Amino acid sequence: MLSMGLNLAQAAMLEGLHVTYLPAYGAEVRGGTANCTVSVSDEEIASPVASSPSYVVAMNHPSMLRFQNQLESGGIMFINSTLIKDPVNRGDIECINVPANAVAEDLGNPRSANMVMLGAFIRKSNMVHLDSLLDGLAAALKNNQKLITINKNALTAGFNLD
Repeated sequence: MLSMGLNLAQAAMLEGLHVTYLPAYGAEVRGGTANCTVSVSDEEIASPVASSPSYVVAMNHPSMLRFQNQLESGGIMFINSTLIKDPVNRGDIECINVPANAVAEDLGNPRSANMVMLGAFIRKSNMVHLDSLLDGLAAALKNNQKLITINKNALTAGFNLD
């Protein structure tokens, strides 16, 4: 989740947008509901805290339960439908089911589920362009060509999901 947010923030900066990135570590570092807040705007951002975000991405069931009520009415929740089978308990938001883990496994790289989700997210949100994400990978992955290829394939696969 944290690398997904960082890649989104870097892509937004490449496009000349104002960005804040606020990762939440704490006890989650060892495998829990790690999260981050990314704010993107064409104007200066007064606070990195998003009390009622427009978008929430939930990669697992505990994250869905924890963050579904923070999403603003009319917002969009992206759900990793490979791992989350229960429905969201709100009727005032749109839910986008993305089989992120299944697609990543089909690509032969189960750890790239976050990039599959990020690709699906940017296609629906139009927050940044796919090319900006792809361009930002080289810097984020320190020119590790193998990882860049894996992540580009996952981003593109997520972007192209119907």
